[in-house]
Amino acid sequence: MAKLFGNLHLVLLLGVVAALATMIGFGASAPIDANAITRWLHLFFGVLWIGLLYYFNFVQVPSMPKIADEHKPAVTKTIAPSALFFFRWAAALTVLTGLTIAHLNGYLVEALTFAGEGNVNLIGAGMWMALVMAFNVWFIIWPAQKKVLGIVEASAEEKAAAAPRALIASRLNTLLSFPMMWTMVSANLG
Repeated sequence: MAKLFGNLHLVLLLGVVAALATMIGFGASAPIDANAITRWLHLFFGVLWIGLLYYFNFVQVPSMPKIADEHKPAVTKTIAPSALFFFRWAAALTVLTGLTIAHLNGYLVEALTFAGEGNVNLIGAGMWMALVMAFNVWFIIWPAQKKVLGIVEASAEEKAAAAPRALIASRLNTLLSFPMMWTMVSANLG
């Protein structure tokens, strides 16, 4: 068992196989179509994105001042770059799959323009919050973190300016995540 669960790629592969078996086993009551697959992927990428957002805000950032200077490179050179890779791609794929769901169900334009009714406008508000959050990830947090972590050349002044910029954008995303998730679970659109 230790060999199986010690191999992340094997666990992920078996998770997908188990999901496919579940889909096939319950196919009569839960049809497998592009909409269902996209929703499943949207949930996976969304959990990964928001999970990492919360990891950064609830664990990594508050813990860094408590870590001895000689141990900080373990986080800044290894853990943070890897986490930021999954963070930014999960953000992009969450948004892409969410927009695909809206398109497949025929409410993409109405939701984004608030030209629908009721729950379409509710999901539109969530979509706009997610778009702002993804923008923050790719165009504020990631460029700033590349400087802070030394992934790109930056002066001490540029690093000092980048850190609070990344923190503010990350905390804004944390703030927006609460109403955004509420819109997603409350809209209940096809």
